[in-house]
Amino acid sequence: MLPIFRGALRILFPPLVACLLGPFNLAAAAPAPGDTLNLSGVVRDSQGRELRDVQVQVEVDGQPLPTIEGETLVATDRHGVFVAEFALPAGKLPPARVEIRAQRPGFRSAALPVPVIEAPRDRAGGRVFQAVQKITLKRRLTSAAWIAGGVLLAVFALITMERLHRTLAATLGAALLLFITYAVGTFNEDFFILSFEDAVEAIDMNVVFLLLGMMFIVGVLRKTGLFRWLAYQAYALARGRVLFLVCFLMLFTAAVSALIDNVTTMLLVIPVTIELALPLKVNPTAFLIPEVFAANLGGAATLIGDPPNVMIGSYARLSFVDFLANMSGIVLICVVVAVVYYFFWYRRVYRRVFDLDVSRTLDFFKTEYRIRDKRLLARSLIILAGMLLLFLVHHLLGMPPSVAALSGAILLVIISRVDIVSLLEHEVEWPTLLFLMALFIIIAGVRSTGLLQMIADWVDQTAGGNFILALLLVLWISALASCVVETTAFTAAMLPIIAHLSSIMPAAQGGALWWALALGAAFGGNGTMIGASANIVTVGLAEKAGYSISFGEYLKACFIPMLVTLALSTVYLITVY
Repeated sequence: MLPIFRGALRILFPPLVACLLGPFNLAAAAPAPGDTLNLSGVVRDSQGRELRDVQVQVEVDGQPLPTIEGETLVATDRHGVFVAEFALPAGKLPPARVEIRAQRPGFRSAALPVPVIEAPRDRAGGRVFQAVQKITLKRRLTSAAWIAGGVLLAVFALITMERLHRTLAATLGAALLLFITYAVGTFNEDFFILSFEDAVEAIDMNVVFLLLGMMFIVGVLRKTGLFRWLAYQAYALARGRVLFLVCFLMLFTAAVSALIDNVTTMLLVIPVTIELALPLKVNPTAFLIPEVFAANLGGAATLIGDPPNVMIGSYARLSFVDFLANMSGIVLICVVVAVVYYFFWYRRVYRRVFDLDVSRTLDFFKTEYRIRDKRLLARSLIILAGMLLLFLVHHLLGMPPSVAALSGAILLVIISRVDIVSLLEHEVEWPTLLFLMALFIIIAGVRSTGLLQMIADWVDQTAGGNFILALLLVLWISALASCVVETTAFTAAMLPIIAHLSSIMPAAQGGALWWALALGAAFGGNGTMIGASANIVTVGLAEKAGYSISFGEYLKACFIPMLVTLALSTVYLITVY
């Protein structure tokens, strides 16, 4: 009995003593009463984008002020927001001077006075002060900027010379930027390019998931025979007339691209084109390149046709009707000119179609290109129609297009009972998706180091209040930049510059500079293989079908007509505005 009593006493005695003496210990350890400062705010760059991982420090009369937790530095979250409670010696405020300092690699440090007000309520033992501060950090060019620009040019060169596959070249570039950031930038902030978190956020998952969903849908529709049947209908409508066929395909692609995004348009058009070209014994790239060129042109006509247009419309508060009234005319002219150009550019390839027996070819199409599963086709078309409707109204619902694409894709896969593993293996173009993701990271590195902002600022300074010069600079610089840099990134850098120029130039009040930016970004994306996501998707799916399109081949076929469309846009802007 005694051992049990001793054991219980050994267990219960220490907690009992702690409970009895605890209040006296707490009273002895309690800090001296003082005041507190509740500080919150947001840090943005000069373009209004929130900055994460900014180190914020508060000083009172030049001395760092610790938080309640004892830290002297507070970091902003992913939305650029910081919130902290600082400990103040009693009676320090007022009249002490309070300043806030913010710094982040690649930006100039900022020091601002903080207007502090006393809260209407007091904390037990001290007063409570509050302050809200907005901070804007300006970029500074460091070694990281030149490294990011050099990596972009190196990747561009590797793809151009075809020394490496484009996916491998882009992935290598993205990995190199992150490696330099952490291997060197950790010790010297001038070499800090972008963090891993920034790299992940830079990947436009809306584009990636949109592509993934549409690839699923295309894979299911392919099993119904729809694409072959549509190819038969297109040839029957043209009756063997190649000019009519090329004109129909390009105008149709441009019209659809004005209503839904360019990438989705090409994902639906590419299978039809390939099925059409094979029986005609024509390389499908002779149809695909003109189609994607037309898709990028058509996307510029409306507010929802191209991602840069959505950004411009939101920033400048331009409506769907504004875009249609100011852009559709020049877009239609450029599409017609492109039809004529490509008919002559590929005339030797198209000549083979002239030699075909139209009646025999039609009989072949009619026999071989039939609908194989009408029930699955009916279900697929209903889902596809609902998904396209969501594409048209997604901006009203606030729904990203990828949500509509993925929802429709998964529903269609379930209804069709198609093997998901088979779809992932045979229908999803993984190299294209990985290439896009790596390219997003590289462009984010260039943007985060301030190179794009430097170009935008140069346009602002060079224009010097001259409206015509500003118009030409915005159009041509945005077009040439879009040949190398993904269009949305450069458009984002140019938005505040265009807003500033439009406010100081009376001649720009009609929105001419906004239309110049939209035309330059959309038409410039036609210049190279990596200029637009639709180009990358077209090249990737053509390669998967066994028809490789080299960087040089794409450049030869598209750069000259891109210059022609830009020249027409120049005449249009100067004449009309």
